[in-house]
Amino acid sequence: MAEITLPQLGETVTEGTITKWFKQVGDTVAVDEPLFEVSTDKVDTEVPSPISGVLTEIRVAEGDTVAVGTVIAVVGDASASAAAAPVASAAVVASTLASSNVSAPPPPSASVATKAPPAPAETPAPAAPAVAQAPAAPAAANSTVLSPVVRKLIAENNLNVASISGTGPGGRITRDDVLAAIARGGAASVAAPVSAASAPAASAPQRPAAPKAVAGARDEVVALSKIRQATGAHMVASKAISPHVLSVVEVDFANVDVTRLRVKEEFKTQEGFSLTYLPFIARAVVDALVEFPHMNASLGDNELIVHRYVDLGIAVDLDYQGLLVPVVRDAEGRRLRALSREINDLATRTRSRHLTPDEISGGTFTITNNGSAGSVLTMPIINQPQVAILSTDAIVKKPVVIEVPGFSESIAIHPVGNLAMAWDHRAFDGAYAAGFLSRVKLILETRDWSSEV
Repeated sequence: MAEITLPQLGETVTEGTITKWFKQVGDTVAVDEPLFEVSTDKVDTEVPSPISGVLTEIRVAEGDTVAVGTVIAVVGDASASAAAAPVASAAVVASTLASSNVSAPPPPSASVATKAPPAPAETPAPAAPAVAQAPAAPAAANSTVLSPVVRKLIAENNLNVASISGTGPGGRITRDDVLAAIARGGAASVAAPVSAASAPAASAPQRPAAPKAVAGARDEVVALSKIRQATGAHMVASKAISPHVLSVVEVDFANVDVTRLRVKEEFKTQEGFSLTYLPFIARAVVDALVEFPHMNASLGDNELIVHRYVDLGIAVDLDYQGLLVPVVRDAEGRRLRALSREINDLATRTRSRHLTPDEISGGTFTITNNGSAGSVLTMPIINQPQVAILSTDAIVKKPVVIEVPGFSESIAIHPVGNLAMAWDHRAFDGAYAAGFLSRVKLILETRDWSSEV
């Protein structure tokens, strides 16, 4: 008999949600055969069985979230399967889930003073108390069995647990339930504490919920995918957390094209993919980040954590079905050709869903390439806890004023595009952001790129 635990799916991943079991109790499983699918806040991935045998017990049901290291199943030999199968009763599953939630520590964002004993999994979420000594969100979170990721989402978005309908076993609230509530504009937010004698009018104003559309006879209802809900929740949270500011520079890419067009065919023959503008922009960004280190940072608790390395995130579209941001590790040590290879490799494996969790976590600065779809100006949303994100918009031919030897000025047709950056005003001010963008522009327009290809 061997216990199967939820594996470590990345250095920053502490828990995961079992989204699908490929085998059922009594089924034979081979080594490296897909056993279950797990979803984290970073990636969805299939997990193979580390051993061969018969699945004798499933301890975590589909849709439930548990901490890394939690025993989720048991695999034994064929002779043990018949006797072991009844062990996986609903009561055992509920008990295991409850104990795994108790053992997992609450995230730093949850202000929990004392943790109450967990309610049984089949007990529905209790109504929010009328009288509270502390803010209602933590109190409600403590009175119901919640996983750490669910508790964190509820706390970060100021949601009222009693207003969220659970779809897990026994009405348990899952991460998808919270994401759905956020996507709808949030469940009723938690009011400020009031005494029993206070009149209803004395309550603090609640955050208004977004109006909900109702499908008509001529409408089609399309359920939001898990990645769509997660993206929506993260974007709503980012806008609520960071005071976003947009700064834009216009870049003349004629200097880049001197090299890019000259080596275009040779590069494609050697590397197997086209040399686009994106690696040039990424290279310029990496160099500019060295000179403006506060752009390459994350916000902590009343502090700016400046990273002395550049892990560059590149947003990749999944055929309009969602968005993932794989990360180029240690980008500051890569020249143009190496950056091109890494970006192409990550983008290809992102679209085919062959990334590891570590490859989409821990970025320090993000680039989103909306220009490939033809946009001319985009305000992106910051990827928390980073402090800035750069959008590369479409590069089109425009008339520009240039200096010509022997003449004062002339007009020429050059490839021109906007670089639009959203940044967090808590981290720095406009002059610093403008200085960074100006440096990126200068590198692109003046560097001799021939030495890097």
